[in-house]
Amino acid sequence: PAASLLYPYGLDQADHKNPKLDDGTSEKISLTVPFTFYGKKHQNLYVNNNGVISFDSRVKQYTPDPLPLADGRSFVAPYWGDVDNVRGGDIFYRETTDPALLARITKNINQYFPKIPYTAKWAFVATWDHVAYYGSTTNKGNTFQATLTTDTETSFIILNYWDIQWTTGTASGGDPETGLGGTPAHAGFNSGDETNFYNIPSSQTEAIINITKTSNVNVPGRWVFQVDNFKVTGVPTEVPKVANSNNCFL
Repeated sequence: PAASLLYPYGLDQADHKNPKLDDGTSEKISLTVPFTFYGKKHQNLYVNNNGVISFDSRVKQYTPDPLPLADGRSFVAPYWGDVDNVRGGDIFYRETTDPALLARITKNINQYFPKIPYTAKWAFVATWDHVAYYGSTTNKGNTFQATLTTDTETSFIILNYWDIQWTTGTASGGDPETGLGGTPAHAGFNSGDETNFYNIPSSQTEAIINITKTSNVNVPGRWVFQVDNFKVTGVPTEVPKVANSNNCFL
């Protein structure tokens, strides 16, 4: 079933939930297992409402900037845009060593990266559940997830895009009724060293709304990266096209 794209989340998974606050963030989260990102071990992170998991410092910025950034911020941006969870939706997160989930993650990584021996020992799952955009006059919501996992040596990030209905909040030039236009959301990674970064194709274009249909591991809506020493795997060369939803193809 398509719903299995998302790893389990929610209060029944003992998730924490971010406060209802525009441009808000989680508290500082101290990890029980260090996570290596671009060659640097991180022991703390923040889950930021605006679609970013950042290491060591919060990211409250709501309009995304093109990567790489020159300010030293190190983060993963599953879908960096102007989320307003006061208007709608919830942001969940948890650190986990649940054997069933780790077995599922291990199976996925082994499938996508068969030449890399990997058994997950730890994971961090953050989920944006039907989150609204700033200035919205509709009930449109985006549901996406970022999972960090490590065997203490090799690190991976799994980005899952389940339902993307908007790209832009009104403070970023978006339309209040459609959630489109302006400066669309960004998906990618910033190492913080001004050199190493990655932009998922269609970031900051209107085509980012189709990220549920794109992938680098042949699973629509899923992007997976090895990030301890960042490597780009199987990235498509063509940027996805924007389909006109009013057209009927016979």
